[in-house]
Amino acid sequence: MKVKFALVVAFTLSLTASGYAAGSKFGALFTFACNGKSFWRSGPCPVGGRPDSLFLGSDGNFYGAAQVSGEGDSAPLGGKVFSLTPTGKLTVLHTFAPGANKNYPNGTLPGLMSEGPDGKIYGETLYGGNGGCNGYCGYGVLYRVNRDGTGFQVVHKYCSETNCTDGFNGGALVTGTDGNVYGTTYYGGTYNEGTIFKVTPSTGAYEVLTNFNLTLGENPSGMVVASDGSFYGTSFGSQGEMLFHYTESTGQITVVPMNFPLFNGLPSSGSMLTIGASGNFYGIYGIYGREGSGVFEIEPDGSNLQLFSFYSTQAGAGSPQAMLLASDGNFWVTNYNGTSGYGSILTISPADGTVIQTFSPFSSTAAVGAYPAELIQAPNGVLWGSTYSFGNVPKNYFGDGTVFSLNAGLPPK
Repeated sequence: MKVKFALVVAFTLSLTASGYAAGSKFGALFTFACNGKSFWRSGPCPVGGRPDSLFLGSDGNFYGAAQVSGEGDSAPLGGKVFSLTPTGKLTVLHTFAPGANKNYPNGTLPGLMSEGPDGKIYGETLYGGNGGCNGYCGYGVLYRVNRDGTGFQVVHKYCSETNCTDGFNGGALVTGTDGNVYGTTYYGGTYNEGTIFKVTPSTGAYEVLTNFNLTLGENPSGMVVASDGSFYGTSFGSQGEMLFHYTESTGQITVVPMNFPLFNGLPSSGSMLTIGASGNFYGIYGIYGREGSGVFEIEPDGSNLQLFSFYSTQAGAGSPQAMLLASDGNFWVTNYNGTSGYGSILTISPADGTVIQTFSPFSSTAAVGAYPAELIQAPNGVLWGSTYSFGNVPKNYFGDGTVFSLNAGLPPK
């Protein structure tokens, strides 16, 4: 059922940051409001709460997932899929609801999602599907729904209660040059070390293509699409962290060690694989047992790994959530905590991994909310993102996240 909701918070914040002119503006396009009459931050959320995944559709509207349908329980469940116009009109496209036995046969806690080659929204849930118990049971589902909210379909339920050869805990979904949808699972498969799978949009058929093992590595990351349309990702194998390359036209997969070094006997590793303007891969690395994070760079064949100095020595380095190559040629990184504890956005140079500027407008009282998650860029250069919590709402409600914009004067894409 589609539900329309029009609570829009108009807000702009000017702040000074080196590298761009003063007057960069944050704005809260939409705030997710929950009914909080009974207890503090406890109550139902009519359009969901904790917005996470966000993308710009081919029709110019935003689409995303709100993780929960209410707050206050020790294990909040449900969730919503929504669309949001650039003027702030939100429509709930689908609600993940409990079944007759209080389980969630069609999934619960939606996360990563994208637009498929057929124009439908494809997404995954963390739990639900197979499994008959209350709440956090089942291994999640892969679903799709039309952009107008019609035609919701569970494409695949991960794992049965006795068999997980199809994998579970999926990563980001990508589109192949053949018009099919591809993804990875972090666990499961023949060796219980993850898979690469394909969904054929015309039939909805789900097929496991690759089973990871010690040779290919285990626990594959989500895949990124290279300029030639093939896919790259990372896994962990007998030689440490691996870079894998999958070509959908041939079904061939190759892996090479990334050779992350030891620091006084402590291992280092990277994540958030992102393609830079040079065609090389970048990401965020850390050292086991040490506080802080830095940027790494590596060529597509796995050679010439370079670790830039830590850009932050903070515990968890603010907990990086997303890394975006923006139209200015720099990386923009959202941090869940940041130095303030409520999150920040960093602009990082790909030349040396240093921080160019920091934006910290997030707090429990800020209109843009707190704890930033996703970050994307529209063709006109404006950045858009989501926060997990807070935001300004009417009396007797509490904010449970926002969709916000950042106009930092970036050139069009």
